[in-house]
Amino acid sequence: MSLILSEQEQVRRGALKEMYDLGINPYPPEAFEVNTTTDFINSNFREDESSLQDVSIAGRIMSRRIMGAASFCELQDAKGRIQLYFKRDDICPGEDKTMYNTVFKRLLDIGDIIGVRGYVFVTQMGEITIHVRELKVLSKSLRPLPIVKEKDGQIYDAFTDPEQRFRMRYVDLIVNESVRETFIKRTKIINSMRNFFNEQGYLEVETPILQPIPGGAAARPFITHHNALDIPLYLRVANELYLKRLIVGGFDGVYEFSKDFRNEGMDRTHNPEFTVMEIYVAYKDYHWMMDFTEKMLERVAVETTGGTKVTISNNEIEFKAPFKRIAILDAIKEHTGFDVSQSDEAELRTICRKLGVEINEAMGKGKLIDELFGEKCEHHYIQPTFITDYPVEMSPLCKRHRDNPELTERFELMINGKEIANAYTELNDPIDQRKRFEDQMNLSERGDDEAMFIDQDFLRALEYGMPPTSGMGIGIDRLVMLLTGNTTIQEVLFFPQMRPEKIRKGVSADDFIEIGVSAVWAGHLVPAGFVSVEMLQSEKAAVIQNKLNGYRKKNKLDLPAVQMEEVEVWLKK
Repeated sequence: MSLILSEQEQVRRGALKEMYDLGINPYPPEAFEVNTTTDFINSNFREDESSLQDVSIAGRIMSRRIMGAASFCELQDAKGRIQLYFKRDDICPGEDKTMYNTVFKRLLDIGDIIGVRGYVFVTQMGEITIHVRELKVLSKSLRPLPIVKEKDGQIYDAFTDPEQRFRMRYVDLIVNESVRETFIKRTKIINSMRNFFNEQGYLEVETPILQPIPGGAAARPFITHHNALDIPLYLRVANELYLKRLIVGGFDGVYEFSKDFRNEGMDRTHNPEFTVMEIYVAYKDYHWMMDFTEKMLERVAVETTGGTKVTISNNEIEFKAPFKRIAILDAIKEHTGFDVSQSDEAELRTICRKLGVEINEAMGKGKLIDELFGEKCEHHYIQPTFITDYPVEMSPLCKRHRDNPELTERFELMINGKEIANAYTELNDPIDQRKRFEDQMNLSERGDDEAMFIDQDFLRALEYGMPPTSGMGIGIDRLVMLLTGNTTIQEVLFFPQMRPEKIRKGVSADDFIEIGVSAVWAGHLVPAGFVSVEMLQSEKAAVIQNKLNGYRKKNKLDLPAVQMEEVEVWLKK
């Protein structure tokens, strides 16, 4: 980001001042009545009908064709684009032609927001167009937009730099229609899920973001401090334990779309702030939850994409239920050749080393199995697959398996090689739960900073009795990635976390005077395009002379022309 105004930005500020001088407020306070949208006009106008003869619409100027007494521009609103036709004597019926000759033709720019009133017709070229009778300036844009050109279906000069797009999402949304469609579809996905839950009679709830104990997941938390209470608080890593408290309280089914926070790395599929949906239903188990999850995802896919098949990274993914199911230990055996079902911690370490899986001394048996699966198996599961029956060491909040107490009744849903959902038959034995928490504390003492804390209040809630329950959490951001065909989480977050932007401060006239630039010219070098001494001295003398004298002529400055001898002095210092 630069605090130095470019030449275009200076021109726009000049136009802003001129509007004020003409008595036009470029940021008017009053509402502008809109009675239609671009997509409604484009879909419903019929040339042989007398409809849409009094339309009022507002939006942003995206292109202009300035001619003499008549001109065209393209207007973009939230729904699309439409051509506008301006005729001088229609928007200026009296003697004063300022609104057309000065404001529209000279002071308005691409990116400005305007409101117009008029009627719809079809041009000789067959394009649906609004014939403008009234024009109102609604917001003057002081920065130029990237100009994305399209010809014969080809896009030119696209705004594609990822860092710029993510930092300036507002610009990205203006110029890239596909980005707007991604976020519209995100809302549709969430609404489809919400409707599915509500139809089952489940209650949407809200639970705390600031928590005294970061429970419900094995993750590193963000820590803050409450001044009035003088206690540390944590941004939640999961909302699981609070939702299960509500099941104890007597609700049959609760769910929440929540923002969770984990103080971990950032990559193509991880952002420190992310959206999760968690649902808990009493008197159910993980078999029921698998059926429930695949039915929900099939419906969401149909309602948001029109079918059950979605293509991402050249993989066609089928969301039609039922999904494949395989136990995690069987998956490890299938993809590594090692049967780890009877392996202790030492044997697991040996196997990991043989397979080249990176491990450390803080990892217990559960974490070692997790690393094995993540490194050697996970990426194979492109089609939706439930990975089931995790070892008890990996699942401190999950009920032991009914047939094998060394395992738990847990599944993770893998799609396109990534975990999308995680679910349990929930542990409701308070004594077993306390022991699991204590085991987690032992891992913490060994250096595992993702081990869970002991939540005494949650244990107290369990001691009042929680009915048999199944719970499931699903990563909304990753699900949106799948259903929109995006490969990075940053593409489906309006404002992903970024490194702080470097701000380039302006150079002063004194900096140029120090290298020999005359005082009368020093204040004009930045507007002319030389935003630093270094930039000036990196150019050839002839280029500098031509550029400055061209700037002098264009802006009709009463300054002496720059001589080659002067420029050569600047470059020597």
